[in-house]
Amino acid sequence: MQKSHAHQDRTAVGISHEGSVTHLMLNRPEKLNAVNAEMVEQLIRGLDEAVQRESRLVVFSGSGRAFSAGFDLSGLEEQTDADLLYRFVRIEMLLQKIYTAPMNTMAIGHGRCFGAGADIFCSCARRVAAAGTTFKMPGLQFGIVLGTRRFAQLVGRDVARELLRTSRVFTAEEGLGLGVVQQITESEDWSSLIETIAKESSFLTLAAASSLLRNTRDRSADLDQDLSELTRSAAAPGLADRIQAYVSKSASQ
Repeated sequence: MQKSHAHQDRTAVGISHEGSVTHLMLNRPEKLNAVNAEMVEQLIRGLDEAVQRESRLVVFSGSGRAFSAGFDLSGLEEQTDADLLYRFVRIEMLLQKIYTAPMNTMAIGHGRCFGAGADIFCSCARRVAAAGTTFKMPGLQFGIVLGTRRFAQLVGRDVARELLRTSRVFTAEEGLGLGVVQQITESEDWSSLIETIAKESSFLTLAAASSLLRNTRDRSADLDQDLSELTRSAAAPGLADRIQAYVSKSASQ
């Protein structure tokens, strides 16, 4: 089927529409799709387009060797605490927009799926990964509370505490048992899987599908609390220094 409304290949996100499906491809392969401010705003724009055209499924994927290596840590010396605070708030707003989307959402992970990339993955209703995909959530290592409560709901409090306390890497195979990953599928099967999920996503009317999603997710007060926790953690003085210390520690390990 012919895709429409495809944006330029070298934008941070490739946005295209194919029938009832909107594809949002993280498109900074030279940076392992690290999440920068441009990518966040383009993902938000892509979701807005999907809502406007009444897409039934939005698919998130990554170009190159990884889904996403996480928050873009380049140029830290040029960013103030206020700059970084705003970036994290916009990421949380993106995650909430994915989580509360009125249509089905699907993430297809491969390679690294770290930090903000893992948060995007976990915000989707359907979560598929290639064998050997690796996950890591290091935000609390520099004091950032991002997606923590939603992750605990996904995997359970005890598992969430262990994974977030240690920030250890885990694989798609382990993630399958934890509930982070729902299905392990190789790249040659992704197209047929997307087609199947797209058909399933059209079983209900738009109104019924939206109602189902709305009544099986968190209350607005819970999402407001998530934003509040994120803002409080990011607003603590010394954010840039905390992130730089994390980067230096990681480089020395």
